[in-house]
Amino acid sequence: MTVPVVTIDGPSGSGKGTICQLLAKQLGWHLLDSGALYRIVGLAAERQGVSFDDEAALAALAANLDVAFLPSEPGEPATVMLDGDDISQLVRMETSGELASKVAVHQGVREALKSFQRGFARAPGLVADGRDMGTVIFSDAPVKIYLTASAEERAQRRYKQLIGKGESVNLAALLEDIQARDDRDMNRTVAPLKPAEDALVIDSSCIPVEEVFQQVLSAVQASLSSQL
Repeated sequence: MTVPVVTIDGPSGSGKGTICQLLAKQLGWHLLDSGALYRIVGLAAERQGVSFDDEAALAALAANLDVAFLPSEPGEPATVMLDGDDISQLVRMETSGELASKVAVHQGVREALKSFQRGFARAPGLVADGRDMGTVIFSDAPVKIYLTASAEERAQRRYKQLIGKGESVNLAALLEDIQARDDRDMNRTVAPLKPAEDALVIDSSCIPVEEVFQQVLSAVQASLSSQL
């Protein structure tokens, strides 16, 4: 791999989004938020009037998206740009999730996005955030991180985040949702969520985000030094 790539995989709420943004900003590298891509394809299809039953047209759309992910404020999701427009709010709406489910059923779209994601590996480097970045998309990446945390800790983090935004939430329900999602992600037949064999596994349950970031940064710097 001529362009250095760092993959950071892990379950929802493990903190990988924050770490990816901090790392991309520190290194001045590109950022890929793979989890948002199906939502973006759905929004782009709706914008351009592409039928959700037209697999070939959707696959072509997915292969030629004009998308950029920009680091945001610490603790906030990355800024998402589509065709030069900021769609950060749109892409996280419930309706966008519904659009994502309509395009994700097409194998052609999945294959197109696989190639599209690999195209993000551009100089000077890429930080890739997802669930199968190190195991499937960038399996030859020189640095692979698997960031995890207990389901209870992740539920607490999400609870505090939502309460801070003034939303009414139930901690027990959040925990149940996270456990159910973990089960789906880890037991699916296609690209299940798991650490790559050569990944550095970090459990962030009891570690401050600054310490997690330093561990990741040290691993990256060590890898870059060894290639000089």
